[in-house]
Amino acid sequence: MNTKGVFSNPRLTKALTGLSQKEFDILLPAFEEAWHIALKAKPNRQRKVGGGQKGKLPTPADKLAFILLYLKCYPTYDLLGFLTGRERTRCCRSVQAMLPVLEKAMGRHLVLPKRKIGSPEEFFRLFPEAKDIFIDGTERRVQKPKSLKKRNRLYSGKKKTTSRKTVIVSNDQKRILLMTPTKSGRRHDKRIADKAGVIQAIPQEVVIWTDTGFQGIAKEHPNTIMPAKASKNHPLTWTQKQHNRLISGIRVISEHAIGGYKRFKAASDIYRNRLPNLDDTFSLLAAGLWNFHLAQAV
Repeated sequence: MNTKGVFSNPRLTKALTGLSQKEFDILLPAFEEAWHIALKAKPNRQRKVGGGQKGKLPTPADKLAFILLYLKCYPTYDLLGFLTGRERTRCCRSVQAMLPVLEKAMGRHLVLPKRKIGSPEEFFRLFPEAKDIFIDGTERRVQKPKSLKKRNRLYSGKKKTTSRKTVIVSNDQKRILLMTPTKSGRRHDKRIADKAGVIQAIPQEVVIWTDTGFQGIAKEHPNTIMPAKASKNHPLTWTQKQHNRLISGIRVISEHAIGGYKRFKAASDIYRNRLPNLDDTFSLLAAGLWNFHLAQAV
């Protein structure tokens, strides 16, 4: 892989990896350490670490650039093999091997979103400066299964297609604090949040900003701000419309957070991989890379 070509200019670097040269250099030591640990833990090893052929990705920098390229551009394995001069099956195995390594590397930088928070005390311990948080659901399309049963299970009435969905909790700095496990697009946003215990874990002192997809949340968390919802026989008044515009202008921060991690095409394009729940890993890593980018910008 021509890593020097990837870093030939700043614009190309961000387009291919999603990170700047500076951010890449900061992440590289943690990735290299996690990669060596993974090699030592490999079962049935017959030679020392570092023995044998070096392959097309001889250095940790090459490997990190390879996996970031996959997450940012989400090419098919055929195209990825063409770009890196490798067989498509080898690319597939490399991606599966490097994803957990990248996850551990970002875990060392403390940028991965939490998957579940057990109590308000834990929330305050993790995010002591949080005053306002934003809750929103997001979904991505998946390839339509041949099985009618699987298709119905994934069908989203909102998007009118098969999809997978997750609920995002972000702060006013656009950092993603929590990401629930990815579920079927058939499930409602509020149901996913309830299943993960999101609302119960947020302290009463913290203001929740959310949309009308979370009706009933005010009964569990009184400190909630939500737009007014019109009905067939009760249209919104002028005052309510102005109030909704004000709320939407503030809640756009949540959309910016979601759009930030969806810059990585592996978390936003139509999901086409066959391994179960790999899309959840893609979303988690993309959100971690987005948080990592925000941390370096401070």
